[in-house]
Amino acid sequence: MRFRTLIAAIALAATASSAFGQTAAPTISVNGEATISVPPDIAQIDSGVTTEAKTAREASEANNKAMGIVLLALKNAGIAEKDFQTSRLSLSPQSAPGRNANAPFQIVGYRASNRVTVTIRDITKVADTIDVLVGSGANEISGISFAVSKASKLLDEARSEAIADARRKAEIYAQAANVTVGAPISISEEATPGPIPYRKMAAGMAASAPVAQGEETLRVTVSVSYELKPKAQ
Repeated sequence: MRFRTLIAAIALAATASSAFGQTAAPTISVNGEATISVPPDIAQIDSGVTTEAKTAREASEANNKAMGIVLLALKNAGIAEKDFQTSRLSLSPQSAPGRNANAPFQIVGYRASNRVTVTIRDITKVADTIDVLVGSGANEISGISFAVSKASKLLDEARSEAIADARRKAEIYAQAANVTVGAPISISEEATPGPIPYRKMAAGMAASAPVAQGEETLRVTVSVSYELKPKAQ
């Protein structure tokens, strides 16, 4: 049904152009796709320290001390300071039900949390970095993501393949509509999504959990509009 609709749209564009005296040629717009699979060369670990205490001050001070130890351990492990960054700070009250059903909830303590994102530029050191985090007191390892640092450059060949794929599709539709494909009028590339979280784990299992980076599939999608011409007689 979509195929017939597209052919009808091509014919309608040509008719409308003639009817209103327009000189612009009818066009066809298609998407072209291409992919490439490459091993990632960079990783990010989302980690943190959560502490609880009776007062907000006690919770904050304990958390600051614990996170200071974690950051020092990362530095001593050879990770550059530019590669670990605080991503979130929070301090929230903890409540519990009252002694009876009619009693309001009471604040019984406070929870402080400090999260840090660690960038690892040597994939072989991911497991070692997790060990450093957990061993120095990080009690949350909530996500690992892998990415390709020079994805745009690696996608150059795929871009050429995506354009060829778009041309192939356009020629199929043009042949069915008894016209020919001319020069491209416009070309646009769709945005490529960022890295997707690879695995979530609790701190208790992080030290023994295997980490396999696999491969990242990079995708290029282009939208191309071509001019359509009558077939030569």
